[in-house]
Amino acid sequence: MKHISFILFLSFFTYQGNSQGKLEKAEKSLSKKERRSISNSRYDNSSSDSENSFVADTFSELFVSIFWGITYGLVFETPIEKEYGASDASITKYPYYNKTKGNYSYEWGDDTEIFRTTISNRFIAENGKLYGNHFNGEIWFLKRISLEGDYLQLWEENTNFGDNSLAMYTALVKYHRVRTELFNAWWGIGAAYVDGEVDELGFTYGLGAELFFAKPLSVETVFNQTFINNRTVNKFTGTLNYHVNRYKISGGYEHLKIGNQDFSMFSIGAGISF
Repeated sequence: MKHISFILFLSFFTYQGNSQGKLEKAEKSLSKKERRSISNSRYDNSSSDSENSFVADTFSELFVSIFWGITYGLVFETPIEKEYGASDASITKYPYYNKTKGNYSYEWGDDTEIFRTTISNRFIAENGKLYGNHFNGEIWFLKRISLEGDYLQLWEENTNFGDNSLAMYTALVKYHRVRTELFNAWWGIGAAYVDGEVDELGFTYGLGAELFFAKPLSVETVFNQTFINNRTVNKFTGTLNYHVNRYKISGGYEHLKIGNQDFSMFSIGAGISF
């Protein structure tokens, strides 16, 4: 009898320890706030301060100029690039409007626009019980800038532990750093809000690129990272796009890391440019 009671005791706590779905575990790990102890030290060294001041006064302008020149060139544009057509490339009406051009054209013409809006929606799934929807809208303008809104919704069905859901809203200001006719790449910064049990707003950044290697196909990769409560939400997407006039059909892979949980999902969807 004692052995039976002991086994039931262990079974109860084993069930309690595992009575969470994958999505719920991700939420809990993301919403847990970790405190960091910070120690401050002060040093008093007048001779060192004097030397530092001399060095700063003598070389600060030179260091700042070099640093700014390198940083600006990497992030925005180098002087050499201004001599090429990509520097003043215009936004196309939609990819492959001209069979040799993707998102950008070196010359202004019938295939270009001042503004362009793109909308896409993808169904994503890891298995039959863990799936979601990924909606994205983007407005392109000023040749190099775009504003993007992204909505990710996940659902998990679990017979034993109940259903759960998680939503994430992201807003990015994007700068399109590379603007050639067959390849473009961008970086962006913004904010993201994780709904549900997390209920937190965090800083986010993103990187992405698209290669138009053969009409009507292109391959696109996007990485986005958001910082929430000393943890991160990482999103990586790789898709193969099939373009038909203003429309595109896409399929690929999406990897999510939410707190301490990883999700590997396939995706399929469609989009439109107008």
